[in-house]
Amino acid sequence: MSLLINIIAIFRKELYGYFASPLAYSVAGIFWLISGYFFIVLLFDEAGIIQEVARREQMGLTLPPIDVAYIFLRDFFTLMGTIVLFILPILSMGLYAEEKKLGTLELLATSPISNLAIALGKLLGVLTFFITLLIPLVIYQIIVFSQANPAVEPSVPCLAYLGLILLASAVLSLGMFISALTENNLIAALFTFTLVLLLWVIDLIADNLGGLLGEVLSHLSLLTHYDNLIQGVFTTSSLFLFLSYVVLGLFLTTQWLQALGFMRD
Repeated sequence: MSLLINIIAIFRKELYGYFASPLAYSVAGIFWLISGYFFIVLLFDEAGIIQEVARREQMGLTLPPIDVAYIFLRDFFTLMGTIVLFILPILSMGLYAEEKKLGTLELLATSPISNLAIALGKLLGVLTFFITLLIPLVIYQIIVFSQANPAVEPSVPCLAYLGLILLASAVLSLGMFISALTENNLIAALFTFTLVLLLWVIDLIADNLGGLLGEVLSHLSLLTHYDNLIQGVFTTSSLFLFLSYVVLGLFLTTQWLQALGFMRD
C-alpha cells in the first residue's frame, strides 16, 4: 500500500510540474500545430486522399475501391510516429537531469521512498501528460470518421492509439534512464533521440546483416512493431517488445539511483 501511495505522490508532483511548465506548453503547441497541419494536408490538400478519390471517380476508376479512412489512419499515424521521436526526448529530458542540476537527485536516491516508486511515478506522470496531448487528435478524428462511409471499425483507430501510447511509454522509459545520467537537459534529449532513432531504423541494419544476427535485431525494431499496430494488427510479440523496453528503462533507472545512494553513503 505504501508503494502505491508513494507512486501516486510522485506521479501527482511530476504531472503538476508539466502543467506548470512553459516548456511543456510550448511542446504541446508545436505538437498540435504540426499534427493538425498534417491532418488537414493528408485529407484536403491537392495531393490528399479525398482529392485522389475524386480524380479517380472523374476518370471512371472505381476498382479497386479506396478505403479513405484506413489509408488516412495509416499515413497519419506513420507521420505521428516520426513526430513523437522528436517530441518525447524533450518531455523526458528533465525527468532526472533537472533533479541532478538542482542537487535533489541524491536526496531522492537516499529518501525513504523506493527507487521503483520514484521511477514509476515519474514515468506515469510524463506519460499521462503525453496522453493529454492526444485528446484534440481523438476529438477531430471522431468528427471526421463519423462521416465515413463505410463506417470505421473502432478497433482500428484504437489499436493505432495503443501503438502510439506504447511507443511513447518505451521511449519515455529509456529517456528517463538517460536523463538520470546527466544534469544537462539538452544532452539527455540528444542521447535519447539518438538511441530511439537507432531502435527505430534497426530493421534496416538487420536487413543488411542478414542471418541469425539480422533476425534478432529485426525483432528489436520499434518501427516494425509500431507499424503492425497502426495497421490494425495486434500481436503479443509487439506488446511484449514495447513492455520490455519500458521494464528495461525502469530497471536501469532504479539501479542507477541505487548506485547513487551507495556512492552518497
